[in-house]
Amino acid sequence: MQHEELVHKSFFDFSDRSYTICIYRRGGDNYIAKTEFSPEDMIINDGMDMATLLERHRRLLPLAIISRQMRPPQKM
Repeated sequence: MQHEELVHKSFFDFSDRSYTICIYRRGGDNYIAKTEFSPEDMIINDGMDMATLLERHRRLLPLAIISRQMRPPQKM
């Protein structure tokens, strides 16, 4: 597993909730953006340019959030 260094943290407000966006550098010019919905569920994007990655991640988050809201509740 590659070492990940947190280089950016921001928040995305949508549907009356705030979601954390964390961007990590993974060696060189490789970045990964993560937003955790639960310990078992997160959305991850990667890219070579941090600004472009953040913009893409923020653009995709509403779709990820809505798709999770549409799922039937998990039975335990």
